[in-house]
Amino acid sequence: MRKTDLSPRQLAWQAAGVFSAALLTLGLSILLYPFRSDLRIAVVALLYLLPVMLSAAWWGLTAGITGAITAFLAFNYFFIQPYYTFDVHHTGDWAVLAVFLSVAIIISELMGRARLNLQLAQAREAEAMRLFELSTLLARARDEQSVAQALAEKTIDTLLADRIEISIETSAEHIKFSRGMRFNRKPDVIVPLQAARGLIGEIRLWRNHPPLQAPETRILQTFAGQGVLAIERIRLANADQKAQVLEESDRLKSSLLSSVSHELRTPLSAIKASVSSLRSGEIDWNTEARTELLATVEEEIDHLNVLVGHLLDMSRIEAGVLKPQKKPNLLAEIVESALSHLRTQTQRHHVEVDVPDDLPLINVDFVQMEQVFTNLLTNSLKYSPPGSTIRIVARQQDPQTILVRLTNQSLPVPESDLERIFEKFYRINPSDQVTGSGLGLSITKGIIDAHGGKIWAENLPDGLAFNIILPLY
Repeated sequence: MRKTDLSPRQLAWQAAGVFSAALLTLGLSILLYPFRSDLRIAVVALLYLLPVMLSAAWWGLTAGITGAITAFLAFNYFFIQPYYTFDVHHTGDWAVLAVFLSVAIIISELMGRARLNLQLAQAREAEAMRLFELSTLLARARDEQSVAQALAEKTIDTLLADRIEISIETSAEHIKFSRGMRFNRKPDVIVPLQAARGLIGEIRLWRNHPPLQAPETRILQTFAGQGVLAIERIRLANADQKAQVLEESDRLKSSLLSSVSHELRTPLSAIKASVSSLRSGEIDWNTEARTELLATVEEEIDHLNVLVGHLLDMSRIEAGVLKPQKKPNLLAEIVESALSHLRTQTQRHHVEVDVPDDLPLINVDFVQMEQVFTNLLTNSLKYSPPGSTIRIVARQQDPQTILVRLTNQSLPVPESDLERIFEKFYRINPSDQVTGSGLGLSITKGIIDAHGGKIWAENLPDGLAFNIILPLY
């Protein structure tokens, strides 16, 4: 490091080291002076190497060289005859002094370099630790605002800056984060945030005293590079997430069109045929055929209404706006209401209900919970053979929950599909002639989840069971 690169604090420390090295040598001279006649010159020379080594080890190379020169002069002045002069009369004394000065300078150089290397290692260790801490903060960031905040706070704490501003340009907005006191002058340092695709922002830093040194500038540039990597990671993750959402949306759209187009075509065709027959004038308005055609129109319109209702319910569930209006209700009343709406469909099955009237009240949305049982009953009616039994049993499982179990005598479901039957538009066998939008069980699970409950399916020896756990409060 050049002298011009030293901060005022470092220069002051170096000056103090030079002065201390001279004092240390002078102090040793005072200690050795009373024993001058008893000490050999070689012993004195070795003792004078001690302040040289200590000065270089404690205060650096400059202090060590100062100690070496001061020791050389004191050695010559106090311990080489003639005393109290720098003259040397004997050739051997010249050799001793020359060797001493050479050894002292070499020791100063070695000790100074060792101390400098230690300082550099400690500085690199501190730099690596700060970089690790910043990387940890950036790894937890989930958006670019968090990146700017983490980068600003860690930079201003590391470099002891007076103010820092970080700006990031995105396609949708301009993100800016600042910390520290305001200044009316230009920043002392501007570091660009340069990504692979171009400039995405910059770091502006103010520090009154002292100005940034080369190692600190390197740290700032490294921090900027880490910030750019974090921003690019977040942008890539967002792009990947958007791609997945678009892919999922496209898949759902295709499934929706495939399902709804089939489900709409059948009732619309029946309604069209019935209305056409009624308008043709070939059917007497007082005959039984007219009543049957009108009943067909009414039934198919109800079918369309259910389909549209399922689509709206599913959209509310996916948007997260399905908020149950919870009130204390009797579970027996909810089940009875659902069965009354399906009275016509259940005529070809045996429905058994074992829901005691003395069960505690459950805090649920009556309409939504009625739809749960309607969907489960409709599914069981579709897949169970005529004349089979559908059973609904409810019991209090513990002081806080109720277990409801709806069983039917349908064919068993493959174990790998038991969880997937609650997915949108999922069918175990797409070629089945069973009509439906494929949304009923998915809506059912969404409603149960919104109530804080749990639903799952399991195979029985003679059919399938839907199990529901509902909290009482």
